[in-house]
Amino acid sequence: MATVPFSIRLDEAVKTRLEKEAEREDRSAAYVVQKALEDYLDGKEYFREQMRLAIEEADKGVFISGEAMHRWVGSWGTENELPPPEPDIFPGDGKK
Repeated sequence: MATVPFSIRLDEAVKTRLEKEAEREDRSAAYVVQKALEDYLDGKEYFREQMRLAIEEADKGVFISGEAMHRWVGSWGTENELPPPEPDIFPGDGKK
């Protein structure tokens, strides 16, 4: 992949930390920044895709009630821990 120049201004302390990390990894500071930026952007893209999927699912109108979630979470760490709840709110009638 071809690279293009890009410059940024860094706080001096951040630049020092970056240089130390690059030295520890036996890489250039540019390489460390490139990888960090790729990870950051990958994370943002993943989050947006998960939000899109969640909104798509919510638009169907099928949900798990707050009561069911509270019962489930309240059971955590007990002898009678419940399995994750199933949806119990559906479009139209509101309840199963």
